[in-house]
This record gives sequence, structure tokens and C-alpha cells, in this order.
Amino acid sequence: MKSILIIGAGQFGVHIAKRMSELRCEVMAVDSSETRINEILPYVTNAVIGDGTSAEFLKTLGVRDYDVSIVTIGDNFQNSLQTTALLKELGSPYVVARASNDVQMKFLLRNGADEVTYPEKQTAMRIATKHASDSIMDYIQLDDQCSIYEMRIPKEWNGKTLVQLDIRKKYNLNIIAIKDGNHVTVPTPSMEMQEGDEVFVIGDIRDISKCFKV
Repeated sequence: MKSILIIGAGQFGVHIAKRMSELRCEVMAVDSSETRINEILPYVTNAVIGDGTSAEFLKTLGVRDYDVSIVTIGDNFQNSLQTTALLKELGSPYVVARASNDVQMKFLLRNGADEVTYPEKQTAMRIATKHASDSIMDYIQLDDQCSIYEMRIPKEWNGKTLVQLDIRKKYNLNIIAIKDGNHVTVPTPSMEMQEGDEVFVIGDIRDISKCFKV
């Protein structure tokens, strides 16, 4: 069970707290607003009103004792940057900070963030990719080149096995799962594709485009 410190109890912070709670993490939330603290309280182990830009206040939290500190402040970049730097200076083992653009990301990484999340860009990329083609059902980016795509199978794949399709050799892609309705299966080489199946494919979008003609 990990211990998590969330600084910033806005909507983004609440979503993180909810998921962390589901994953049985111990979560401490901090915000300067009593209203926001009251909103996040049902999803965290504890919550306090305080100023994340105050070194003295952060010292009282014992930031060294949390496995991960997440700065979710989205409306004041100066405060986010200052909080991130202070957390690292005070010995926080791992600091995740939120950015709204590429410039903010660079500053956060230079000033103590171990990881930067860029939710607006990530969401935009996912929506744009998903709706760029009727064949793409969903998309998870792994890095600048490699992603996992949930794809509708082409009609010509119906009744063929992975061995017969041989897309690894032809297109440098790997099928890691097959979805039939709500059932997901890790495929064997001899498994036949059926009409209506969807596949989870890992690879580059350029290879995906060639293979699925999107």
C-alpha cells in the first residue's frame, strides 16, 4: 500500500484521489480552500487546509514519508512551480507535477519534478487519434513512437489465424489481445479472427496506418 500526498484539491486532484482510493492507497490531500477540501475528503485518508508554497507548512506534513507527492495545481503555475521545488528540497522521494503546456513542463522538470503530467495534451491526442478513423476504437500512448491501439479488424481477416496474418513480419506490429464483445483474450498463434472482433495492437501509427489502411 503506497502513501500519496496530493497538493491541489481541484477537479483533477479529486479524480486522482478517487482512483488512488480504489487502489487502496493512503492519501493525504492539501488545499488552501476549505470548500475543495470538503469535496475531496470522502476519497482520502486525511485532508488539511494549508499553503503548499510554504516550506514551514510542508515540513509539518513530513513529505519524506510519502512514496509519491502529486502537485495538481492547475490555476496558478507560479504556485505549482514553487510547491514542486519545495517538495524536492524537503526530501520528497518522487514528485509528479501537472503542466498545461510544453514550457511549463520544461520548467517543472528543471525545478524538481521527477515526472510531469500534461492532461490536456494527453486527452487531446487520445480524442484526435480515436476519432481520426472508424477503425480506431481507442488509443494509449506509450512514448513518442510506440502506442497501443484498439482496432476493428478488417473484413479480410475474418477466419484467419495470427500465423496466417503474420502482421509482425509484414508490418512490425504485435497483437497483444483480442476483444470479442466484452471478453478480452490473450491470443494464441492458431486463434482465428471472427467478424466483429477488435484487436489490441502495439506499434507505430505509421505501421498501423499501412496495416489497417487508416
